[in-house]
Amino acid sequence: MISRSIRNTAVGGAALTFLMSAALSWGATPAAAAENAPAGWESAALGLPAAHRVTQGQGVTVAVLDSGVNPDHPALRGRVAKVGPDFYDSDGLKPGDQGYGEHGTAMVSDVLKVAPKARIITARVINDSHEEKFERTKDGVSPLAKGIDFAVQNHADVISMSLGGGLFGDLDGTEVAAIARAVQQGVTVLAAAGNSGDELNDGNFPAGYAEVISVAATKPGGQRADFSTVRTHNTIAAPGVNITSADKDGGYRPVDGTSPATALAAGVTALMLAKNPDLTPAQTRAILMRTADHPAGGHNAFVGAGQIDAAAAVRAAAHPPKVDTAPKPYKGAVKHFASPTGTSRTSHPAMETGMLATGLGAAGGGLLLVAGGVLLIRKGRRQRAA
Repeated sequence: MISRSIRNTAVGGAALTFLMSAALSWGATPAAAAENAPAGWESAALGLPAAHRVTQGQGVTVAVLDSGVNPDHPALRGRVAKVGPDFYDSDGLKPGDQGYGEHGTAMVSDVLKVAPKARIITARVINDSHEEKFERTKDGVSPLAKGIDFAVQNHADVISMSLGGGLFGDLDGTEVAAIARAVQQGVTVLAAAGNSGDELNDGNFPAGYAEVISVAATKPGGQRADFSTVRTHNTIAAPGVNITSADKDGGYRPVDGTSPATALAAGVTALMLAKNPDLTPAQTRAILMRTADHPAGGHNAFVGAGQIDAAAAVRAAAHPPKVDTAPKPYKGAVKHFASPTGTSRTSHPAMETGMLATGLGAAGGGLLLVAGGVLLIRKGRRQRAA
């Protein structure tokens, strides 16, 4: 079970699970054929007008892994290049059903608000229900892991996951391995930090994985939104309060949560990659953090490195920092058993026999005291019985 999902107050309070949806494709037409979701305070807060004068995300593919989409919404029409398989088909929902596509449609519109010329692909890995539970297919692989692999196989440059929940022990290796494969292929992965900051402040994954950019939410003014989960692994932050997003059934509605913050941050990442397609995930992370509006005192668990500055990030993408992530050989004095195993010898310190004897003696004394107490109790009971 996932203990907590990404709150989306205006999109029906959608709490998020993990899985995906039906294989259909649409050829993308020019972005001009659609409309953008109305801009709010997030546009100025992120510096989008200046960033858009440089790029609008052309040539970059963003995979939105969510609850499905309505590709015919005016904000999405002609802009969703591929709707992937439904990996969360265990709930039996279909497009148009309640619980299908509300959150995902909103998140795609938020990505496109920032990167209107990006190529969008989607897959269904969660539903819109308040219930959070982990689903596993018969092969034991989670829908989220399958969605990540789908995104990589379909040439995604960015993966946006406005979802999450649970503690570290709730997740299994299939998600970890899929994320690692994506990053190794040069795909930047972002996930929502969570929305339990005003309650139990539960942990949230996949945002907590080292390879993932964890996105916190801010309110007008740049401070942490009250609900945004506080974690030391938070990387950066983006607006997440009263974000006008697409309603699955038409029109728009305001949304709160680290979900829209993540979608907006994924859009900024697309702008950066449009400016410099050679950016690695490590360089992208470094630029987002270095160019953010840093909080007083520097990086913290509330908003990470601070609220994203899209214009500054796009400018910095042209001259990225050198971030060496290649594996390095171990240079220490180490011996091996023999070839071909190459297994390092492991030695243990000598056992502290004195401490062991003391511990055993204390344990023995405790057992004698317990035994003596039992005998006294039994004797007292016999005396009372007599």
